[in-house]
Amino acid sequence: MRRILALLSAFFLALSAFAQTPEEIVTKMEEVMDQFDKGDAHAMSMEMTFPIVGTVTGKVWSWGRKFRNEIVIKGHKGVVFIDGDTQWIYIPEDNEVRIKHSDPGKETKGKTIDTSLSEQFRDFSEPTFTDGISDGYDIFLDKETATAWYLRCKKKKSNKDKNDPKTMDLVVAKGTFYPLSVSTKMLGMSIKMYDMGVNVTEKQVTFNPADYPGVTIIDER
Repeated sequence: MRRILALLSAFFLALSAFAQTPEEIVTKMEEVMDQFDKGDAHAMSMEMTFPIVGTVTGKVWSWGRKFRNEIVIKGHKGVVFIDGDTQWIYIPEDNEVRIKHSDPGKETKGKTIDTSLSEQFRDFSEPTFTDGISDGYDIFLDKETATAWYLRCKKKKSNKDKNDPKTMDLVVAKGTFYPLSVSTKMLGMSIKMYDMGVNVTEKQVTFNPADYPGVTIIDER
């Protein structure tokens, strides 16, 4: 019996040598995502809950400098295409597509265009949102399943960045080290990012009038 126990102890000791620490898991995840970012094509779903507005869901696709964003808020849907210079904004309820400039300094009908949305989408592709995600945080393994690690990131006392949330929950797939979801709460709202992917084509982020038959197109550039 002692020999069996000794063998079992040696077996589990060997297993522990292959175990991943929370920091190693996140580092490996960032390395994997850095490789994906070289292709400059990403997709991500989001769910945000605001105190008054309620829950807003959406998905973003990026391909180079082109982006597509779909948002649903209180049952109302909107779709925005951006190619770096132009925005196509589709509102199904109005049955129309409005075309606007998206570059800083340009004007539409004498009015300067708010480019914050465009700039935000541009930032989505480089670097990736997971790059340095754990900087300024202590990382703990909350739980582990056969397919994923569930990590809790807690803000360090030395982290004085007011924009960083106090905690984040990160789920990483075993085997691929791919981020499955990132959840956090900040400024009175909760945010969850999930369904991250890299299989995005240029067609998915390019506005095509043929995809919107019967829709009125209004050019406001």
